[in-house]
Amino acid sequence: MPRDFSSAELLDIKSHLQREASALGFQQVGVSGIDLAADEERLARWLAAGRHGDMHWMARHGQKRSRPAELIPGTVRVISVRMDCFAPAAPAEPVLADPRLAYIARYALGRDYHHVLRRRLQRLAAALEVRVGPFGYRAFVDSAPVLEKPLARNAGLGWIGKHTNLINTAAGSQFVLGELFTDLPLPVDQPATDHCGSCSACLPACPTGAITAPYELDARRCISYLTIEFHGVIPEEFQAALGNRVFGCDDCQLACPWNKFARAAAEPDFRARNGLEAPALVALFGWTEQEYLDRTAGSALRRLGYGRWLRNLAVALGNAPSEPAVIDALRARLDSADPVVLAQVAAALARHASAGTTG
Repeated sequence: MPRDFSSAELLDIKSHLQREASALGFQQVGVSGIDLAADEERLARWLAAGRHGDMHWMARHGQKRSRPAELIPGTVRVISVRMDCFAPAAPAEPVLADPRLAYIARYALGRDYHHVLRRRLQRLAAALEVRVGPFGYRAFVDSAPVLEKPLARNAGLGWIGKHTNLINTAAGSQFVLGELFTDLPLPVDQPATDHCGSCSACLPACPTGAITAPYELDARRCISYLTIEFHGVIPEEFQAALGNRVFGCDDCQLACPWNKFARAAAEPDFRARNGLEAPALVALFGWTEQEYLDRTAGSALRRLGYGRWLRNLAVALGNAPSEPAVIDALRARLDSADPVVLAQVAAALARHASAGTTG
């Protein structure tokens, strides 16, 4: 436990925290308490409705997800940070409009943000330790049962929009979050207020209707869930709607008017790498497993594994124009030993056959 601090000392420590966070490249830092009772009830209803799909880890830790002091005993505050991750890259819309290209969510074009933020959070904690002495903390970046968006909202970093992503009035929603659970009783910030107003542009923008109502998301229908978290054959009802999206989806954010304020990431690690801003589907589908491992090293794309990577590409190729190169690429994978890949290739070829173009 840290020593007792006066109110003036705690204010000074918080000022130090803000300076250090800025020096480490975070665009914003805030402090919240640990009361998430209302969010706990909302999460319980969401889980009871089965909207988490196969993400069984969402329910695995019981109420620890919404009770920080039960997850990390001694926690009295949560320090939340955000960092812009919008990679200066090819504009999203032209890539989405070309069915011969693969679309990768823009946050995943650079280095995996989990690695970047976790290192910075550790350095932030070390800088605090120099100022206050030893104290209790643990860093999280989407790596444990943490309700990061409600915590960030309570720390003043933004509000949870109708698409269920965090939105900031000065930066839109194209940023990533991290947290330090701590036993330092720092002064808390004012929670952010909702500024969605009457706008509902994100709801019709979702290709699969995953935003079932304002502030309500059914993950089972979400393209990010289907292409990243889900391990099976993509349900037929969603295959066409996936279009050429092979890793994640940005459509609800692209439709959000607040993202006119989104800023290109200053962090060099978030710059697009390996020519993946607007790659050809056929070229990606031809990668060997070693090429996949080499080209996705250090990237969030690596979390898919080669099998799900090919699965997603097969769906996209099923939605591509029925051209010889597309058909040949799909046929070349008919010897896949992965049953999910094989099933997805067969489904893609069947889509082209229904157009009478597979020969």
